[in-house]
Formats: sequence, structure tokens, C-alpha cells
Amino acid sequence: MNTKVIAPSLLAADFANMQRDVEMVNQSDADWFHLDIMDGVFVPNISFGMPVVHAIAKHAKKTLDVHLMIIDPDRYIKTFAELGAHNLTVHYEACNHLHRTLQAIKAEGMKAGVALNPHTSINLLEDTIQDMDLVCVMSVNPGFGGQSFIENTYQKVNDLRNLIEKKNSKALIEIDGGVNASNAKKLIGAGADILVAGSFVFKSENPTNTIKNLKELIAQ
Repeated sequence: MNTKVIAPSLLAADFANMQRDVEMVNQSDADWFHLDIMDGVFVPNISFGMPVVHAIAKHAKKTLDVHLMIIDPDRYIKTFAELGAHNLTVHYEACNHLHRTLQAIKAEGMKAGVALNPHTSINLLEDTIQDMDLVCVMSVNPGFGGQSFIENTYQKVNDLRNLIEKKNSKALIEIDGGVNASNAKKLIGAGADILVAGSFVFKSENPTNTIKNLKELIAQ
């Protein structure tokens, strides 16, 4: 993929004005919507569930990139397909039978992604990387927005890019957590394709301009 993707995370949006923020992303230079689903069990927080995703999907005009931070994600694969998810990412740490889960996601017509927590090694993907459409590298510990970026992420992305090339996989690399104007270009340089930005976008004075600036930065 030549065009690098900016995916604002609606976890950082104003939940009282969600439609307004969805319309802002629609009209911005952003490429995807990133939706974090948290269950309070796999991660120490609860975000939003199916009714909110359904409401967002009614207004969103761009790719819905759904990230499940939940235990036993297999139970909900069909549900998220019906809600309109284009990409469905599950956590490596939450899947007992990862290959089967990836096939189930694809069978529902979605792109299949796998997320890795900061402590999880890239090497664990060696046997399944060819079955993934994207790998989401967590650059913070999952569960809360607004955390500081983990510096080891650059090396992890570089190692993942090498594994993807070695295995002749078509998987894209997504970075989730602490992305901002200071690290965006370096992440792309290390091999990333998709940058998820939450607090940096939605807590800024002008989110539309912030997205535009990020997009320009990674295109250089």
C-alpha cells in the first residue's frame, strides 16, 4: 500500500457529541475510523459496545477499523460484520486458536487483524502472518487513551516489517497508542502503514487541522 493511513480513534472523541466528531472525521483527510471495544476483563476499562458501533456506522463514510480488546472474541465476529465493520482485529493474547479465528473473520467478509500487546514478541506470528491482513502493534499498554508512547515500538515495527517480507505476507502494520507529530514520521520510516491517533487528534484545538498535518507529515 503506497498511501499511508491515518485512523482517528473514537475512544478519544466526545461521547456526548459523537455524531459531530464522526462528521468531522468524514470531512477530514483521515482515511479510517478506529473503534476500540473494551470489555473490562481483557483490559482494565470498558469503552462502548454494539449499539454505539451501530450508531457510528450509520454516519461513518470511511473504513470502520474495529479493534476488539476483549476475551473470547470469536463470539462476536458475526455481530461486528453485521454492524458494518470492514476490518476486525483481535488480540493474539485473547485467542486460543488464532488461525481459526482469522479464517472466521475472513469468512464474514472482513479484513482480519491481530493486535500485539507491548510484551508480546513478533516471533509468535511466524506461523500465521500470511493469514493476516494487518498487525496492530500496541505502542502503549491497552485499556486507556492518552498514555505515553513506548520507545521500543520502533524496533518492534522494524522486526515485524522484516518478518512480513521474509514470509511474503501482505499484512499491513498498524500502530496504536501515543501517536503524535513527533513520532509519526519515524514510525512510517520503521515500516508502519497505518497510524491510529486518539487524544492527539481529539484533544487538539483544531482536530481537522491536526489530521491534515499528520497526513502531510507521513506523506513526505
